[in-house]
Amino acid sequence: MREISLDRLRTLVVIADLGSFAEAARVLHLAPPTVSLHIADLESRVGAPLLSRKRGQVRPSAIGESLIAYARQLLTQAEQALEDVRRQVEGLGGRVRLGASTAAIANLLPRALEKLAAEHPGIDVQIAVLTSQETLGRLMDESLDVGIVALPQAPVRGLSIERWRRDPVVAFMPASWQCPARVTPQWIAARPLILNDSGTRLARLTTEWFSAAGQHPTPRIQLNYTDAIRSLVAAGYGAALLPQEAGSAAPDARMVTRALRPPLWRQLGLAYRAGAPERPTRHVLDVLRSLRLS
Repeated sequence: MREISLDRLRTLVVIADLGSFAEAARVLHLAPPTVSLHIADLESRVGAPLLSRKRGQVRPSAIGESLIAYARQLLTQAEQALEDVRRQVEGLGGRVRLGASTAAIANLLPRALEKLAAEHPGIDVQIAVLTSQETLGRLMDESLDVGIVALPQAPVRGLSIERWRRDPVVAFMPASWQCPARVTPQWIAARPLILNDSGTRLARLTTEWFSAAGQHPTPRIQLNYTDAIRSLVAAGYGAALLPQEAGSAAPDARMVTRALRPPLWRQLGLAYRAGAPERPTRHVLDVLRSLRLS
C-alpha cells in the first residue's frame, strides 16, 4: 500500500485552519490545482470526503476532523524528529553508546559524565557493562560508539584504539592487618585473597605478577565487581589487588592501601570506529581524554 505523504496531510491541516483552499495555496507556496490534488488524493485513500464547502467556507467533515487530529500529531512528531537529528548533527544532543568494565564505570565514568552534563547537557550516554573483547566486538558490529578497554590490544581493522590511562595497581587490605610499607608477591600470596575473575585482563596481570616471583596463590573468591571486592576487604575477608585511580574517593576506613613491589600498572585505552566520529561521540571522547593520565 502506498504511504500517505506528510505534504498532503500538511495541506489538509492548513486548509482546515484557514478555511480556504486559496489561502492554503498561498501560505504553502503551492499552485491551487496542487492543493486540490492533495485533498483529492487523501479522499481517494480514505474513501470519504474530508472537507465540505458551504457558503464559501471550507470546513472539515467528521471523517476529516479525525484525520486532521492524527495529522497534527504526525507533523509535530516529524518536526521533532528532524530537530532532534539536527541537534545530534550539530553535537548539541544525541545518544552515545559506551561499553566499559565495572571498575571503569564505578570509578572513572562518574567524573566524565558529570563534566559532560555540564558542557553538553543534551547528550545521553547509554552504558553497557562489558569485557574488553565484548566491547571491541560490539564496536565492530556498530552497536557501540565508544569503548573503554584494557591495554594492550592487538590492532583491529576499522577501529582506532588510543592510550588513555595508566593507573597503579595497589593492595587493598583490612585495616586490622599488620601490613608492610610495600607489598611483595611473597608476602601477600600467604594471605587470604580476593581476586578478579579469571577472564579479565586485570586477573591476567596479577597472575603474571605473582608468577614472576614464583607464586601461584589460590584466592578465596574471584569476582568481577570492584565494589563487591572492596566491601569484602573492608569486612576482613581478605586482600585484593585493584587499580587506584588518581582523584578517586578515599578508601573505607576499614581498609588500608599499599604500593606493590615490584610495581604493577593497569593500562586502559579508548576504542572507537576509525574515521570521523559524529559530534556527540567526539564530545564524549574529548571529555574522557580530559581524564587521561600517562
